[in-house]
Amino acid sequence: MYKKKCGTRPVMDETVSINRIVGGRDAPLGAWPWQVSLQVYSLGVGYHHICGGVVITNNSLLTAAHCIKRWKSPEFWRAVFGLHHLYHPQYYTRERQIKRIIIHSHFNKETYENDIAVFIFKNPIKFNDYIQPICLFPSSLFLGNDTLCYITGWGTADEKGEKKHILQEARVDIIPQSICNRYDWYGGIVTTNMFCAGSASGAVDSCQGDSGGPLMCYIQDVAQYYLVGITSFGRGCGRPQNPGIYVRLDNYSNWLKPFLQSRTTTMNIHSVLILLILRCITFHISL
Repeated sequence: MYKKKCGTRPVMDETVSINRIVGGRDAPLGAWPWQVSLQVYSLGVGYHHICGGVVITNNSLLTAAHCIKRWKSPEFWRAVFGLHHLYHPQYYTRERQIKRIIIHSHFNKETYENDIAVFIFKNPIKFNDYIQPICLFPSSLFLGNDTLCYITGWGTADEKGEKKHILQEARVDIIPQSICNRYDWYGGIVTTNMFCAGSASGAVDSCQGDSGGPLMCYIQDVAQYYLVGITSFGRGCGRPQNPGIYVRLDNYSNWLKPFLQSRTTTMNIHSVLILLILRCITFHISL
């Protein structure tokens, strides 16, 4: 059986790669093995990319609830794992049909509150070096100013641009809620179930087609990536003082518990000790 810790990138050298990202660029092959392309079938077109997703177990993934508003039946969807170029699958690329879609019961399509959903696969996925689950973020984990956080996706490069065919990656800053809710930013619409990330200048942002994808942070002490947020919405793309807004995942730990029973990764003694230490420190996003 293939066994790796969650949140690891088997084909990447973290000592080389993690400090190189300063803005959006093509992701290296195999850089984000939990990234999924969620695709919908249309007559005359076939399957085409709609949203991102992120692998959390061998039979489930997370995405944004608003991605599903037009295609509520699982039969329309498939999940594609291990993709780099959207239209050039490799020998390690896998596809899964969807058995069930669970949208948060309190998702508000007007405000995007509780913009979270789970896809359950018809058949479990087998992990390999290019397909891995991400770690779910402990609510007590501290994000300092030097924590490396990233977004990924095949979305457009600007508001009116075309979707990218090669997976894109960018480093982002977590922006305190008190700043993001200022009158000249988002004016109070960012709730405690959300947070902002990107840059004040708009130089780094997510855009159409990136929804449902991960915002993850690399915790050097444990050498693992943790899922912190899910790409949700924003005012345009790349506008100053209008960064991307993400689902604050640690608020949904109880909601997610039923979907994590079949998680194939195991917690080693080192992870247990780290989590005990982390009980004493708090999440850095200001409310």
